[in-house]
Amino acid sequence: MKTMARTQLPKLDTLSMVTMGLLMAVQLVLSRFTIGNQFIRLSFTFLVVALIARWFGPWWGMLTAAVVDIVGTLLTGNPYFVGFTVSAVLGSLIYALFLYQHPVSWPRLIIAQVLIALLVNTVLNTLWLTIMYQTPFWALLPMRLLKQAIVSPIQIVLLYLLFKSHVTQTIYHRLTR
Repeated sequence: MKTMARTQLPKLDTLSMVTMGLLMAVQLVLSRFTIGNQFIRLSFTFLVVALIARWFGPWWGMLTAAVVDIVGTLLTGNPYFVGFTVSAVLGSLIYALFLYQHPVSWPRLIIAQVLIALLVNTVLNTLWLTIMYQTPFWALLPMRLLKQAIVSPIQIVLLYLLFKSHVTQTIYHRLTR
């Protein structure tokens, strides 16, 4: 008789669960605040997504990204679209693949952020907007590419500063004991 192997989420201790819950709450709060205008908006939620992915790995990162996306959409009253949840999960997965159990370095951060900027933020999110609002994909694409070209370097620097900060490293070492 064949048995199916079940993939289980890695177990978390109490400190890890509390930390993850707090980070999810911070992400929900940060999603309400942006810097910029209608064309270029910078939110700091990517910092929390990257922290969760680095500290807890791909499975917990993807799960929390999906939960925060769904809860955040419900809290705002905006229409829910599953495509954006897929984008959130994929972004978290990319961060985890490059940062979980790896040393933080400029090349890793740059590659991860460029992949997210191009695949997730530019291509997929533009596709989701095209489907939702029935606008031509090619009409939205140039402006979204320009936005990512401006925002991505800022995000890379902020991620590097976050991961190299003494406080972040102390928490990380405490969680990985």
